[in-house]
Amino acid sequence: MDPAALGPESFAVQIADQVESFLVAVTEVAKGDDPDSAVPHLLLQVSQILLAGGRLGAHQDIVPEERYEPDTGPEPDMDGLREQLAELLSPVDVYSEVFDPYVPRSAPVPCRISDDLADVVTDLRHGLTHYREGRISEGLWWWQFSYLSNWGQTASAALRALQSLVAHVRLGTPLPALNGLDTDSEAEDGDLEQEAGEVMAAEIAEPLGLKPVGP
Repeated sequence: MDPAALGPESFAVQIADQVESFLVAVTEVAKGDDPDSAVPHLLLQVSQILLAGGRLGAHQDIVPEERYEPDTGPEPDMDGLREQLAELLSPVDVYSEVFDPYVPRSAPVPCRISDDLADVVTDLRHGLTHYREGRISEGLWWWQFSYLSNWGQTASAALRALQSLVAHVRLGTPLPALNGLDTDSEAEDGDLEQEAGEVMAAEIAEPLGLKPVGP
């Protein structure tokens, strides 16, 4: 259904439900109680929240009722969630991403799935605060604006990384992106080249619940 065909409250309820489901799911995954399904579950959750983002992007511009955004108070600290995810996803947390595919000859930069998911959660929680306090149009506006300006691109990058990880493991192919890639080290390219296949099999596939696709 065309998002514009829905009334603002009905549309907001649907988006809020998807947002809340994503926040709960990511928080539960980050606890590490079920590491065997972490990556596949995150792949599913990020895919679903991007569906909500696509609906927001396709919707006509949402205009909040108030001229200035009401203060929602201090933002929740995401360091704990970020650290939990980084520990859970190690050593596959770091990946390579092109920031803007429409900028000619853009150089890939190292990113972290844990950073991406924590940032997405921050944006979504901010809009959810408005929604829960009865500021429906403000919540929708924030979700739409932040989808276009930040969390949509961030979640899309994380989705590509998660999908690539699942594909590499399930198809039994090495992970050359791990060769020296890090956001805060100066490791030489190729330092981990000989270890990439072993890392994938011993530290990625089994702990994260991924199995190669076999005959």
